[in-house]
Amino acid sequence: QVQLVESGGGLVQPGGSLRLSCAASTNIFRMYSMGWYRQVPGTERELVASIVSGYSAVYADSVKGRFTISRDTAKNTVFLQMNSLKPEDTATYYCYLLTGRNSPKTWGQGTQVTVSS
Repeated sequence: QVQLVESGGGLVQPGGSLRLSCAASTNIFRMYSMGWYRQVPGTERELVASIVSGYSAVYADSVKGRFTISRDTAKNTVFLQMNSLKPEDTATYYCYLLTGRNSPKTWGQGTQVTVSS
């Protein structure tokens, strides 16, 4: 069973930056999609950014121009560079992986990001 391990969350001031990492226990080169969702307690999990078919990046409107998703296939890792962070970016961030278009998502355990002064 594939496992995903996230890291890089923490407390940062508004305007600051963080980089999240998601290391997969399998070769990600041929995975259909990998990316990040986030969730605030009491709300639904929302898509933040994803890489589809290895090259097409999709972003939520709220993070466009501030967040960048990338992957390193040699390290089987996906990254989320988050710049110009805002208090409304505060959430638990979850990495996911899709082996195929219709496959169920595999989730990481989540990493907390808190943006506060």
